[in-house]
Amino acid sequence: MKCPHCGFSDSRVVNSRPAQNDKAIRRRRECLRCGKRFTTYETVVEILPHITKKDGRREDYDRSKLERGIRKALEKRPISEARVEELIDSIESDLYRVEAGEVPSSHIGELVMEKLRQLDIVAYVRFASVYREFKDPKDFITELKEYLENKG
Repeated sequence: MKCPHCGFSDSRVVNSRPAQNDKAIRRRRECLRCGKRFTTYETVVEILPHITKKDGRREDYDRSKLERGIRKALEKRPISEARVEELIDSIESDLYRVEAGEVPSSHIGELVMEKLRQLDIVAYVRFASVYREFKDPKDFITELKEYLENKG
């Protein structure tokens, strides 16, 4: 790490502590040439897999697309902002664990439905209706029957 004051490339760590809710480490450093101190942050750079769409196209993962779909399903539901963020983070965590460099978009859709089903049945049915392309009210009834049978 180069000193921002003199450009020397050697420094010693004076102090380290967790930062950003334990997602980073804050390091206080001292330049071995000029003696001035500066702070650095160390974080893990996680790379998400590419997404393979139904039509074969490949896209980079885009958190905002995932977030939009989930927020639309949860619109006007009694779910806190913190819980929505936890849900999205949880799905991303599952994606980080995928060994392959590519994930089918259907896998993400199934993950979202699984998590929404546990969180809020109304949001789950809303999301499922779009994801599974429900054509008529019978599709909603079938989905709810399945939920009720598996719940009890």
